[in-house]
Amino acid sequence: MSAAAALDEVVVRNAEPILDDIVRRLKGGGIIPYLGPGTVPVDASVPASYAQLADFFTSKVALPKRARGNPWASAQFIEGRKHRKTLDALMAEAFATPVTPTALHQALASCPHIPMIVDSWYDGAMRSALAQCTSRGADWGEVQGITRAGIGEFLWFRFYDAAGEEVGAPQDEWRTLLYKPHGGVAPAHNYLIADSDYVEVLTEIDIQTPIPEIVRARRTNCGFLFIGCRFDDQMLRLYARQIMKRSKGPYFALVEPEGLTRNELRFFETEAITPLAVSPAKFAERLAELA
Repeated sequence: MSAAAALDEVVVRNAEPILDDIVRRLKGGGIIPYLGPGTVPVDASVPASYAQLADFFTSKVALPKRARGNPWASAQFIEGRKHRKTLDALMAEAFATPVTPTALHQALASCPHIPMIVDSWYDGAMRSALAQCTSRGADWGEVQGITRAGIGEFLWFRFYDAAGEEVGAPQDEWRTLLYKPHGGVAPAHNYLIADSDYVEVLTEIDIQTPIPEIVRARRTNCGFLFIGCRFDDQMLRLYARQIMKRSKGPYFALVEPEGLTRNELRFFETEAITPLAVSPAKFAERLAELA
């Protein structure tokens, strides 16, 4: 089958008939949004893809040829040849400029019945949108994956309240949980990015140990909507698969059809994810329009 035929076989190009149903399910708490780097505005002063993050590392450090273009290998080289503090400082520099929340971030923040928002990129736009939403107050909190490099504790994640203060456990008043599986620049500069960060995580993730119990509980009766995500790397597919694990469904992904790889199409088919040819901006528009 040709690539074009495979696309037409898998991708729903006329998604309007089902888009409103997805919006209603999401607003009612039945679908969890899963955000990727594609939700970052194109004019933002931070990397908006793994390729751009790899380019940032290349601009800062003389990398061997084998590491160039691969953000995880680049980060591993920097950590190994220099120091973990150097890697963390570069990540902080890469994401230092605050990203202004988009219409999508704002629309999601205004939906109090969403039990969880997964944000797989390192910027702080979704946290900012929740903090700026006047109707939310302290009814949300965050959990971030953390690196275990040099912390001296057997921890996989940390919890933060709406003010950005670390707390020991999720709070009862949290109606919405912001889950950052790879960490983030705000509020505490947690970053999973080097190959070594993922060694133990990927060893344990199949039995769900690195995934917080509250995440496992809140996904149970929900489906997922992937927005601004790519799955052209095995690690990204594995993470999404494990975060979706034991959830009810249905599953959808907003995609740019022409850029999809065969591995991504195969992933969608295997995981029963329906890819829709809808932009994040278009979805945000419908989310804001439908009461």
